[in-house]
Amino acid sequence: MTNEHRGVGQARLDAAEAALGLEMLFADVASGPLRPDLLAPAVRMAAALAGRPLTVARRGAGLAAELARIGLGRSTLAPSPRDERYADPAWSDNPLLRRFVQTHIVAGAIASDLIADAGLDGPDDERIRSAVTALVDALAPSNTPLNPAVWRAALGGENAVRGVVRLAGDLATPPRAAASPGARCGFDVGTDVAATPGAVVLRTPVAELIQYLPQTEEVRDLPLLVVPPLATRYYLADLAPRRSIVEHLVRGGQQVFLLSWRNPGPEHAVWDLDTYGRAVLDAIDACEHITRTSGTSLMAFSWSGGAITAMLLAHLAAMGAQQRVASVTFAASMLDHEGHGPHDTDAARGAVAASARRGYLDGSGLVAALARRQPDDLRPNRAPHHGTGRSAAPAPEVLSWLADTVRLPAALHRALVDVAQDNSLVTPGAAAMLGTAVDLSKIDRDTYVVAGSGSDTWQSCYRTTELLGGTSRFVLSTGGRAASVVCPPDDPDAEFHVAETTPPDAGRWLAAARPVAGSWWADHLAWLGERSGPLRDAPPELGGRGMHAVAPAPGEYVLQR
Repeated sequence: MTNEHRGVGQARLDAAEAALGLEMLFADVASGPLRPDLLAPAVRMAAALAGRPLTVARRGAGLAAELARIGLGRSTLAPSPRDERYADPAWSDNPLLRRFVQTHIVAGAIASDLIADAGLDGPDDERIRSAVTALVDALAPSNTPLNPAVWRAALGGENAVRGVVRLAGDLATPPRAAASPGARCGFDVGTDVAATPGAVVLRTPVAELIQYLPQTEEVRDLPLLVVPPLATRYYLADLAPRRSIVEHLVRGGQQVFLLSWRNPGPEHAVWDLDTYGRAVLDAIDACEHITRTSGTSLMAFSWSGGAITAMLLAHLAAMGAQQRVASVTFAASMLDHEGHGPHDTDAARGAVAASARRGYLDGSGLVAALARRQPDDLRPNRAPHHGTGRSAAPAPEVLSWLADTVRLPAALHRALVDVAQDNSLVTPGAAAMLGTAVDLSKIDRDTYVVAGSGSDTWQSCYRTTELLGGTSRFVLSTGGRAASVVCPPDDPDAEFHVAETTPPDAGRWLAAARPVAGSWWADHLAWLGERSGPLRDAPPELGGRGMHAVAPAPGEYVLQR
């Protein structure tokens, strides 16, 4: 990864972790700072502060004293050097602008202190903080006509009218992630992202199956099927040239297939876990048919892709057919989320009720929630572009992927919430797939499990090695959940830890693990090659045996809105 991509993308890449986690299930209750679910927490906060009059008075006195220092020019408050909104020297050199920035900083700090003083419980605190963060961010001086870039461009006559129109539009909308799908954020799906050559060889109402063009004279006998996250587009696995794990696998001699989920509408509200499990099974059938083999390896991304894959494997085990799966890779998949699962039952009920009324969960709620929680990381600095009228700087590819969401049918959303709340995959028989009870201990396939060291969930990902009955290899990569997946070999900072065994305790594994410089992609390719059969001549065409290419990659479903 180049310094440019790392500098622009690293913090935002880590911020995008929530798209791979449980947060996506509860992000659709509302999208603005003034939300119906805030009323009760706000009342509880007001009541708590009313019972602490001296604390409130002390905060008010502190605010008054700091405002006096700001007015006299004696305040030492300053924005973080990493805050790109105030990178223009005028924000610190101009006395008036400096005072506006300092006032904004102290107001935000006092608001945060008052929330802490109220001593709210976890869910109430998170809701209030997210709303206050959104409001404070919206009122930042950089989002007003005070921005020096506006006046600098206006005085020069450069697109002043268009700049004012753009500014007015930004001020009229709540804080959000500036990225939007596809070409609207500077990336062309199929050219800049999802660019590895291939073709759609199967299209069902639920998904398209893409087969990638071999790039070696010989390929491994057994194919690999990639199961992407359910609420985002598949191209996290095919992010961009030289940063695509699909491209890496194809160049390593693997026959790679990938599922691209349809973007469902309200008419698909009844699609559930079985619907998506059947879609994966149909894809396995197609892989075997096209490659003339009796086995397929699987690679699942995120907790949702991992959950569907694990449940289908348990179904195959119950049916005595798991030999059809040669090996399984879980990337950033947390099957056991004890200690990290959702505790806010009100949010769960609200999200499920909202998707039931609409017929689907709108993944754009996840983007809005992330923007409220981490606005500086998730939103590029828009302000310098107001005055010029130019388009905002393109977001990094992973931010484009994050904003390019896929809806979840209401029935699937409800089922995933149940699995998440009950942590049911860890208990044999607590969940079902295609009419059979799910018992992950019955799965005896070799598994490769990768997690990110920068994520507080890596120990939970590690427990996958104990849930499954086969032999596991666990790899702890640098970065968070998303960064650990996007880890190309040319990244000079890449490193992973690996041990020869997987003891029951994650701490014991870490003590025995050795660091390895470079990306885990190479380690995984070698591991996968040992389980993918002998080499054979690459097929002369994509598809075959009556299943011919119906469209070039990236297909139609990834472009559906």
